[in-house]
Amino acid sequence: MSSEASVGASAAAPGPGDAAPISAAAKRWTLMACILGSAVVFLDGTVVNVALPAIATGLDSGLSAQTWIVEAYLLTLGSLILLGGSLGDLLGRRRVFAVGVAGFGVCSLICAVAPTTELLIFARALQGIAGALLVPSTLALIMDTFPESERGAAIGSWTAWTGIATVIGPLGGGLLLEVVSWRWIFAINVVPVLVTLWLLRHAPEGHREPGVPIDWLGAALCALGLAGPVFALTEQPTYGWSDPRVAIPLLAGLALLAAFVWWEGRARAPMLPLSMFRTRNFSVGNLATFSLYAGLSIMSLFLVLFLQQVGGFSPVAAGAAMLPVTLIMFTLSKRFGALADRYGPRRFMGYGPLVAGAGLLLLLRVTTTPDYLTEVLPGILLFGLGLSMTVAPLTATVLGSAGVEHAGIASGVNNAVARVAGLVAIAIASAAVAAAASDKLDSELASHPPLSPSAQVAVDRARKLRLTDRAPGTPAAERATVETALADASLSGFHVAVGLAGALAILGGLVSLAGIRDPRREVRCESCPGGAIVGASSEARPEPLPQLPEPAGAA
Repeated sequence: MSSEASVGASAAAPGPGDAAPISAAAKRWTLMACILGSAVVFLDGTVVNVALPAIATGLDSGLSAQTWIVEAYLLTLGSLILLGGSLGDLLGRRRVFAVGVAGFGVCSLICAVAPTTELLIFARALQGIAGALLVPSTLALIMDTFPESERGAAIGSWTAWTGIATVIGPLGGGLLLEVVSWRWIFAINVVPVLVTLWLLRHAPEGHREPGVPIDWLGAALCALGLAGPVFALTEQPTYGWSDPRVAIPLLAGLALLAAFVWWEGRARAPMLPLSMFRTRNFSVGNLATFSLYAGLSIMSLFLVLFLQQVGGFSPVAAGAAMLPVTLIMFTLSKRFGALADRYGPRRFMGYGPLVAGAGLLLLLRVTTTPDYLTEVLPGILLFGLGLSMTVAPLTATVLGSAGVEHAGIASGVNNAVARVAGLVAIAIASAAVAAAASDKLDSELASHPPLSPSAQVAVDRARKLRLTDRAPGTPAAERATVETALADASLSGFHVAVGLAGALAILGGLVSLAGIRDPRREVRCESCPGGAIVGASSEARPEPLPQLPEPAGAA
């Protein structure tokens, strides 16, 4: 995530952790607060995917609504996260962090009691805004609390524990779904939120620069510019491209994004300094990030949906499907990072996504009755291996290409790119999946006698869910025909999703092989195992050349 956007600011000038000694207990409580606060945000980014079928049943919502339950959160979080970092610099990181944590807890309660899909989507958007306040201040507050000699270990602990949060999210969410209700995946957030706020009493105020201006116009243009295309891509399967409800938001959003780029090139304190993209490795690294994380986002969403709604997996089993990826990342990322430190990142950034893409394409072997060990796991293992080869070198290359003084904002941009990639990719994939599944369903049903009116109504209702093999209300005599057609249609849509995900991952590898240059100075890839998956490297900046003195004021 973009949590490191604020790290660069704290690294550029001494923070409270350097100016005055802080007790060991205060350091420990602050680190625990940052871990808990971040973990809630990361967990919510994964656990909702597992709960979508249950939410759809409980609130009677279709695929478009399910998509917006995910997209609303990603949209506000991804588009406002750089603004959140600026607010932390201006108002104090502990204060902004606390507001974000408290807001996230309140919004989680609204999600838990939401009686309608519309209110749930609105509350998820508010959750994203709270997360945008919370996330950027997390690592910056750690940087302010710990002296330089202790920061690597502290941030390493943060990375490890927040990585675990991404693992237990789907598993814990699946367990809650089976034992109680989907509403508890939101309600349970209140516990870590309250503990985090209590722990924050011991944290220092954190770095503060009251004179730093906030790029309000840039934030507004970015948020609204992203909202238009995402809304259009989400609603296109329902209304079609020519409908004003699709065409107008799409065109308006693209125009606002163009205005955002224009403004950032002229603003006195831009949210996104465009000059950073003149560096070759920075630009290519972010292109590779967009492509790879777009594929990851598509696979993560549609694999869980397909396994539950067509494959018959329980929520716990579907949530655990991606567990091997996290375990492989946790085990191998540092090892591949060390190799990249020795040999250069280009080959790992190039061949890693190719391996990951091959793993995704292996999922094209999945059938309507998937066997996890033979059909799903091989692709998951290969994908995890490729991702482990890629993430640490990719993160370190982007950091190193921007220079020590811009390492924080460079990481912030990289993580924002990863979020935007997921946002746009899910919207595009949803449209592609809907079209493929609908065409296949029509083709399958055309080979059978015309359906009865009641069966047709049931099919039309099931068609909105896209990935499902059930059509409640179908007469018994036609049920087998309808369910077989729906299963085949859903499989066709799923294959489109994983094919698109695999192609995007492979594209990221080709971009890296063509464009990345191995840097001459040392960049500690080994200390960046989490990457944009968990939001940060375990170092806030690359190491300087051994023969050069440390820049004055560097942290």
